[in-house]
Amino acid sequence: MARTKTTPTRRQASAEEASPPVAPEPLAIDEVLRKLESVVAELEGGEIPLEVALERFEVGVRLARQGGQLLDRIEERVEVLLADRDEVAPFAGGDEEDDD
Repeated sequence: MARTKTTPTRRQASAEEASPPVAPEPLAIDEVLRKLESVVAELEGGEIPLEVALERFEVGVRLARQGGQLLDRIEERVEVLLADRDEVAPFAGGDEEDDD
């Protein structure tokens, strides 16, 4: 006969408990900045209770740290890309002409 209620077996339940939680995918720097700006706007608005403000502040601190780490990685990548250049080349774009 058909079951109306399904419950996990002990083996299934223990397997689910044993599996590690999935880590959230890291945010892009633009997303971190957008979320941080939102938190700052909430805090500056002054319309939220103190407990909520403290929680939002904690979120903001985490986002600021994450953003700093992302910027550090971006800076390292730029340094690696430019490491083999001996000198800085002038910007070749634009329509400016030297009249001298």
